[in-house]
Amino acid sequence: MTIDRRHFLGATGAAFSGLLLSGCAGRMATQGATAAAPFERYGPLVADPNGLLDLPRGFSYRLLSSLGDTMADGGTVPDKADGMGCLPLSENEIVLIRNHELIPTDDAGGDLASGFGRRDGAIVPGGTTNLVLDATTLAPKREFRTLAGTIRNCSGGITPWGSWLTCEEAPTGPGQRYGDGLERNHGWVFEVPAAATGLVDAVPLTAMGRFNHEAACVDPATGIVYLTEDRDDSVLYRFLPDTPGRLADGGRLQAMVIDGLADTRNWAGPDMATGTSHTVRWIDCTDVEAPQDDLRLRAAADGAALIARGEGIHTGTDEVFICSTSGGQRKLGQIFRLVPGRGARADTIELFFESESEDQFNYGDNLTVGPNGHLIVCEDQYTDVVDNHLRGITPDGRAYAFGRLRLQTELAGGCFSPDGKWFFVNAYAPTRTVAITGPWDRFVA
Repeated sequence: MTIDRRHFLGATGAAFSGLLLSGCAGRMATQGATAAAPFERYGPLVADPNGLLDLPRGFSYRLLSSLGDTMADGGTVPDKADGMGCLPLSENEIVLIRNHELIPTDDAGGDLASGFGRRDGAIVPGGTTNLVLDATTLAPKREFRTLAGTIRNCSGGITPWGSWLTCEEAPTGPGQRYGDGLERNHGWVFEVPAAATGLVDAVPLTAMGRFNHEAACVDPATGIVYLTEDRDDSVLYRFLPDTPGRLADGGRLQAMVIDGLADTRNWAGPDMATGTSHTVRWIDCTDVEAPQDDLRLRAAADGAALIARGEGIHTGTDEVFICSTSGGQRKLGQIFRLVPGRGARADTIELFFESESEDQFNYGDNLTVGPNGHLIVCEDQYTDVVDNHLRGITPDGRAYAFGRLRLQTELAGGCFSPDGKWFFVNAYAPTRTVAITGPWDRFVA
């Protein structure tokens, strides 16, 4: 079900097959929201007798894949499952493309035949795996490696033309910090087709910049790619491709400027009020391959707005939601809503949500839009006792707990099936990939 690149700009309704370009995201835009006390509208979470994932009554999960499972290519499922996307392959099959945030000393899950980078002569273990599922029953059909030789593949994003952008959170290389033994520079974006049947050629999309990449999303109306950066002093980027749908052809990388506001983090006070719209401009970035990992610093010096650890990002028809993991006066997290201008209109951004307590959310990371129009956010906090949740946020900004992970690790990679019936999510380490279903329409407003 791949979209022809020549036609994707005129086929936005079909590009993401249903959910992603449904009215879900549009309903989020009705009003900026003030954080409210937590509440239960699917009902309280029910303790999982298997000790994995607590969910509201009526919801259930299915374990699809685990660390060490044997794959079709002879390898085993690697650890540190992070960002993930779901795409249709045919009327009968869907595929999960899953990142593995592995560092060079981690276990790859078997021998790697090829890959992008090496350390001391050995292919480094990071990359992606594809898990092909029956679209109706979710029965696993094939599971295999699709990218190797990369470092710390954190998150990414699906494209309208049927691929997954996987992002290295690792601007390192020979002679650089943590670069001992490496033969090439890392810190790039790579593209993995949904239809891949094995390891793909690992081609870095260098024009999209070298930095501490986190996630990416594509505006289906324009082909513009928005990119987040996991740093306390990060900025928001966008990539204007020379040829929409063909990112390897190159393009321009830009950083976001907010008129009258240099810092969105609110650490020193409420500089950015919830629900207030601000005009956005974009400035060109230079020397985007950034051998000194200083792209964000140069962009900020030129006026780009600071963001506290930009992580999850998700787009629908008319807006982009961006998660700032440690933003806000309590440093518990923020969510921004960016509205790309159409025609002569300027882009705008607003602070949609800022967490005021750990019960609302604590270090939000990956996020997506559910079939009921709510945001679903994966928590990524590590304390002495790790207690991470799936958090829902309503269109009017009320936060609630949708799930609680019982393992001492983070949640990552939340995404929906094209028909909106199943929500897929990873437990990071040890790798667990699960599918959640239930009465999405039962929410009581």
